[in-house]
Amino acid sequence: MNGRQLDRAATGRGGFSGLRAGVRSAAVLAAGLLALTACGGGDTADKGSANGKNDKAAAATRSVEHDAGTAEKVPAQPKRIVSVSVTMTGHLLALDAPVIASQATPPSVITDKQGFFTQWSDAAAKNSVKVAYQGFEPDVEKVLALKPDLIIGASSGAENAEKFYDKLSVVAPTLLYRHDDVSWQDLTTRLGKDLGLEKRAGEVVAAHEKRVGEVKAAITVPKQSAALVRDNQSAMTVFTPESAQGRLLTSLGFTVLEPPADKGQTQGGRSDFAEFSQEKVADTAKDSSLLFVSHTPEEITAATARPVWKDLAAVKDKRVYDLGLDTFRLDYYSAGNLIDKIEKAFG
Repeated sequence: MNGRQLDRAATGRGGFSGLRAGVRSAAVLAAGLLALTACGGGDTADKGSANGKNDKAAAATRSVEHDAGTAEKVPAQPKRIVSVSVTMTGHLLALDAPVIASQATPPSVITDKQGFFTQWSDAAAKNSVKVAYQGFEPDVEKVLALKPDLIIGASSGAENAEKFYDKLSVVAPTLLYRHDDVSWQDLTTRLGKDLGLEKRAGEVVAAHEKRVGEVKAAITVPKQSAALVRDNQSAMTVFTPESAQGRLLTSLGFTVLEPPADKGQTQGGRSDFAEFSQEKVADTAKDSSLLFVSHTPEEITAATARPVWKDLAAVKDKRVYDLGLDTFRLDYYSAGNLIDKIEKAFG
């Protein structure tokens, strides 16, 4: 199992099974919330008002606009964040956000044994992040038991939690973000603003940009364009210059192939990738160098040995590169790993 299965898992193409079909009744949630309130889990603003400290209460919570609406009474400095998106967890850990638990996927070649992505699993272990639940549908009862003061999730991808937003919002203020149409730097900056971690967000992005500048000066970029590809056996995916991967390669000095718009198919109007039939591999890739996104070495060898690939100029000239299994979704950690791969291959 590899990274290209992640977005398809929710529709049954990824092979993941045993996902929870639903959650228990709202009565269970209401009872749990009453218990939390009795244990001191009530809203900060309400406590401040009762004590006559309205100014302090106003500073302690705020309204935050996110990609599924506006959340009220969001802690200005959250202490117990539960992530219901394994993709968003990497962005939160890079910010040193107080993540106590995260959604996990079934373990695979792109995860550790818990189902956390390998690029940030060490950071999760260092911060004692627990597995909240496995699967793409939020387990609201397990989230409730963790007593979060803030829930962070995705509004895109396989772990899109929009249809569970109302249930999650009963547990704690909930913020959902798209991660498929924005660079990880922009998403990190936005999260920093919404979580009161602006300084750390600036440091993370600045460290990345410094590393980009160092590697750009140290590598020799090939004269041919770079085709960022994934072999899906029945089709070929090409990542555009607008994709997170394409933007990173461009920042390193590469010319990223713009796939022909009239020969491929996009999903939902997305501009970050297009899919082409295997018969159109030669017409699409032409003489570009091939940079494979989220494959094992064995998969790359098998792909380039097939008749539709093996006669490409890049294959004949050995201009085929492995960008690593963790490059399907970019965050601070996987972007750093991709840069290391580029430095090793072109330095």
